[in-house]
Amino acid sequence: MTAAHESCTIPVTGMTCAACSSRVERTLERAQGVSAANVNLMTGGATVEYDPAVTSPERLVETIRDTGYGAELPLPEESSEPLLEAQDAARAAELRELRRKLAVSGLATVLVTMVSLRGMTDTGRYAMLLLTLPVVGWAGRHFYSRAWTAFRHHAADMNTLMAVGTGAAFLYSAAVTVFDDWFAARGIQPFEYYEPVVWIITLVLLGNLLEARAKSQTTGAIRRLIALRPQTARVVRNGREEEVALAALEPGDEVVVRPGETVPADGVILDGTSNVDESMLTGEPIPVPKRVGDKVIGATLNRNGAFRFRVGAVGSATVLSRIIRLVQQAQGSKAPIQRLADRISAVFVPVVIAIAVVTFVVWFDLGPEPAYLHALVSAVTVLIIACPCAMGLAVPTAVMVATGRGAELGVLIKGGEPLERSQALDTVVFDKTGTITEGRPAVQKVELAADGPLRDEGELLALAAAVERLSEHPLAEAIVAEAARRGLPERAVSGFESHTGVGVVGVIEGRRVAVGNLALMRELGIDAGSLAARAEAAAAAAQTPMYVALEQRPAGLIAVADPIKPASADAVARLSRLGLETIMLTGDNPRTAESVARSVGITRVLAEVPPDRKLGEIRRLQEQGRVVAMVGDGLNDAPALAQADVGIAMGTGTDVAVEAGAVTLMRGDPLGVVSAIELARRSMRIIRQNLFWAFVYNVIGIPVAAGVLYPAFGLRLTPAFAAAAMAVSSVSVISNSLRLRRFVPRGRA
Repeated sequence: MTAAHESCTIPVTGMTCAACSSRVERTLERAQGVSAANVNLMTGGATVEYDPAVTSPERLVETIRDTGYGAELPLPEESSEPLLEAQDAARAAELRELRRKLAVSGLATVLVTMVSLRGMTDTGRYAMLLLTLPVVGWAGRHFYSRAWTAFRHHAADMNTLMAVGTGAAFLYSAAVTVFDDWFAARGIQPFEYYEPVVWIITLVLLGNLLEARAKSQTTGAIRRLIALRPQTARVVRNGREEEVALAALEPGDEVVVRPGETVPADGVILDGTSNVDESMLTGEPIPVPKRVGDKVIGATLNRNGAFRFRVGAVGSATVLSRIIRLVQQAQGSKAPIQRLADRISAVFVPVVIAIAVVTFVVWFDLGPEPAYLHALVSAVTVLIIACPCAMGLAVPTAVMVATGRGAELGVLIKGGEPLERSQALDTVVFDKTGTITEGRPAVQKVELAADGPLRDEGELLALAAAVERLSEHPLAEAIVAEAARRGLPERAVSGFESHTGVGVVGVIEGRRVAVGNLALMRELGIDAGSLAARAEAAAAAAQTPMYVALEQRPAGLIAVADPIKPASADAVARLSRLGLETIMLTGDNPRTAESVARSVGITRVLAEVPPDRKLGEIRRLQEQGRVVAMVGDGLNDAPALAQADVGIAMGTGTDVAVEAGAVTLMRGDPLGVVSAIELARRSMRIIRQNLFWAFVYNVIGIPVAAGVLYPAFGLRLTPAFAAAAMAVSSVSVISNSLRLRRFVPRGRA
């Protein structure tokens, strides 16, 4: 989406199959000012990118309504949860309506069947007509009204197939009942078809009910996230504690949280200590120790201590709200594989109607007597069995369940496209700092140059810390923290220069101080001398050597180490078992990088790569035909994350990195990379199964319904059987997708 464009999601009602969503999508794409449109059958939403100078959400709503479907102005993005509540209420009302219709239709079906078993008398025919009328006129009325709306807009969908099939059978039966003498006078044997009509409508309603219930389960992950929030918070105001509604919280409020209570909002601890269960956010069941100055996240569970914290974010600005919004956006997205189903659905219904017409003609001309009756039955059966519901549900149901399950595991997958791309990965590139390592480096040792200008380690560390205080690099933070720990005084710095990827330079009390790697020393024309050997030894021990030079002379060395995350080696081993190559990409020196890589099992290292070249390295791998995932957490990783086929951002990293990544790992655990890829592969396997069976169902079902087996085996399908098969196909696709709710990454059962 370009800067000139905006995006909105519009709730759409009345869509029942893939043909419906495809028609709305095509209409929106042709609308003036629209650059892209995605209509999701499962979520009932149309996500539209548009130029606000040309069109508006109000015009887009009218465009959708012109296709014959309902649409309302979208709620503001901050109100995504009320939108979900409204969707839940609409689905609950739909379920209630379907239950009532199914009850009436089911009772009428039983009575019609009982009457038909007693034989065809005039009284019986009129009784069946009267019993069928409420089924056709009320319980199944929406099939006919929606079909008529589609016809008025020069389109056809699942309702068209249902309406034409059952409508033809019912009208023929009614005519035979009322004008039986007219038919008899022309030698046409009267035969009523009320029983199949009511059975078809009842079975389709049953399928719709089961489908609606299954659909409601696909949003369970979001509901569980919303349910984590407490209803109230205990706020300290005017020196007293008072309980207020969660909506009344404001940034800056001081809130008290007692053992066993849920944290009501995001903030920073002011007083007290505790262990907080953040499994709702990260999927990790082990409570996290919290003390003064630590951040707490709303909806996490306070285990054993009491603390007071200052509220930093409330409402839509909280981490939980962001997660909910991301999951909703992901569930409303479309995987590229969906395009195949959309292209087929666009022409499917007209083709089926043509097949039904051909079936009628062939049976009428070549079928046994009564030919007209066999022709009608076969044509109706073709129309009923060919409903494209399963095809339309095959992809979005799996995407919804997968992204919801991922959120529960602390893996936010931002839609169907990254889900599909993730399963095709063959290369995973890890940034070192904060990804394979903890990202919290600490000074291991400070060494003076034997012939250097300084004779005090503290003076060396103080000078280095003064310059590094103006840098944002994690290694700089380690040096500054060590100086503070030792109580060294701060020094004023002027003429600060940052040399990207190699180090920093500044002037302290008239003396020029340089702190950085060997590349910086070479850039400044400084001979490292005897420090080079000690730097090599530090690098071999997985420490990063930082040279300190004073007035163009090497003054000493500061060795910094970043502890390796405990799960890094396991993650690399599991990725290897999945058939993926792992590469480490870092700006660190080759010896340190090789040592870290060797300890976690990575064999290929790209070292001394400055931030501006990381994107180029990813692009070079892609030019070699690799499908690449980039895993990073820093601001300088954002371009590479965006360039990669799948950018995987550590949720513990910067907001820019998280936004640039297509996948976000809320726990910051490299094992989350494995979980994301395993989930993607499982999801795509489910999607392919769904599409395969949806296609096979129609490829086999339509010819059989048309009667291809009749000449050889005398086998035919009845319309009622076709209706049952249609319902089973849709429910089976949803049920297969719901299996993803039980997904557990290997080794984490």
